[in-house]
Amino acid sequence: MRELPQSLVPPHKGDAIENEIQLSRRAVLTGAGAMALLGVAGCSQTLDLPSLQLDDTATGSIPIRPSISVDKNITSPDVMYAALTDGGFNVPKVPYLKVKPEFRRQIVVDPTGEQPGTIVVRLQERMLYLVQPGGDAIRYGVGIGKDGFRWSGRANIQYGKEWPVWTPPPEMIARKPELVKWQGGQPGGLENPLGARALYIYQDGRDTGYRIHGSPEWWSIGQAMSSGCVRLINQDIIDLYSRVSRKNPVVVV
Repeated sequence: MRELPQSLVPPHKGDAIENEIQLSRRAVLTGAGAMALLGVAGCSQTLDLPSLQLDDTATGSIPIRPSISVDKNITSPDVMYAALTDGGFNVPKVPYLKVKPEFRRQIVVDPTGEQPGTIVVRLQERMLYLVQPGGDAIRYGVGIGKDGFRWSGRANIQYGKEWPVWTPPPEMIARKPELVKWQGGQPGGLENPLGARALYIYQDGRDTGYRIHGSPEWWSIGQAMSSGCVRLINQDIIDLYSRVSRKNPVVVV
């Protein structure tokens, strides 16, 4: 008969019993260790925290930012500022990458504290906010008037017009005689300084002479270079116009 290799020689009966005892001890120890780890990991419902001397004191609450609403007209800039046809006019697309991101239309947490429906223009920020219910606001970048041509106060939107006629006031014609050709009114269109829409600001029932309007000069947004009115990108004034109605409060600060 062929002899088994040394590694396959059957163990002596006593050796087998001793090996079984050692294996049993290892199993018990391994199981106990695993249970201890599970307990520390919080998987055991009977874990005695005080006996482990763990610090379970809360370190303070984390402030939760208010949720921002979703609006189908507040989307990616390439969609918001794409070319469009409106009122028979082909409004060109805006090279939005040349417009600072903060001046693009977006939903933000309302910083004004005004009632929903209020239009708030912050001159120093070059921002216009349309306050929404629930603590949000739609923010648009604007261009504002130069020093000496600015107005501030509380008023309201008396009415609005699509592709409005622009009539330069006499004092403007005096400064720029070339505008005399429009003293009877420049028809609405892509070259009209009032752009695609105009909202007319009245205070105590009287025309302030100031407007919130569109402009073909998208590069002027964020600048102080108009004759006092608040100007928006044409795509933005079309959006704003669709959201307001007569008598919306206006606050310019």
